[in-house]
Amino acid sequence: MEPENKKSVISVTDEKEQEAVAEAVLFTMGKSVEVGQLAAALGTDGPTARNAALRLQARYNRKGKGTGLQIIELENAFQMCTRPVYYENLIQVAAAPKRQVLTEVMLETLSIIAYRQPVTKLEIEKIRGVKSDHAVNKLIEYGLVYEVGRLDAPGRPALFGTTEEFLRRFGIGSTVDLPGLNPELEEEIKSEVEKELQMKLEEEEKEEDETDRKIL
Repeated sequence: MEPENKKSVISVTDEKEQEAVAEAVLFTMGKSVEVGQLAAALGTDGPTARNAALRLQARYNRKGKGTGLQIIELENAFQMCTRPVYYENLIQVAAAPKRQVLTEVMLETLSIIAYRQPVTKLEIEKIRGVKSDHAVNKLIEYGLVYEVGRLDAPGRPALFGTTEEFLRRFGIGSTVDLPGLNPELEEEIKSEVEKELQMKLEEEEKEEDETDRKIL
C-alpha cells in the first residue's frame, strides 16, 4: 500500500497547462530531463509528454530574440538552456569564467571517438598514429567523453564514447545526426597528424643532441 501522505499526480489534459508544467520542470531541474520524467510530472504517457515539450520548444523558438532561453532536445530528453548568441553577454557577469579550449589535437581525437564509438585508446592511436592519452584525458575532464565499458580482450582496455554534454556543446540531437566525414576533412586530419609527428621527431632529436653534448 502507498503511504497515505503520498498524493498521486492528476493527469494534466489541457495542452497549455501541460506546457506550463513541462516549463516548470525544465526550469527547476536545470539539466536534461528524460521524457519519462516529464510524463510522470504530467501524469500522462511518454508521447503526450514529448509533444508537450515540443510545443514548448516551438513557442520559445517563435519568440526568437524576445527570450534568452531555448528548449533543446537531446535524444530522449529535453533541457532548458540559454541561447548561444548571448554567451558573450553572460560571461560579462560570470565570476572568472573558464572557457574550455579544444585544441586541434583534441578535436581530432574527439571526432574519432564520435564516429567510431565505443573505441579504445589503442584504436584511436592507430588512426592518429600518435599517443592520445593527454587528449582523451582532457576530453574526459571537459565532460565530452566518458568510459562506457571495458573490451572483452586481454587487459580489458577501456572503451570510450561521447557524452550528452558533447551533443549539447555541438548542437546535435543524437550521434546519428553526425555529418558524414568528407575526403577534405580526412586529409586535414592526416595533415595535422603528420605535423604533430614531425614536431615530436624534432623534439626527440633535440633531446638526443643535448644528451650527447652532456656526455662529451
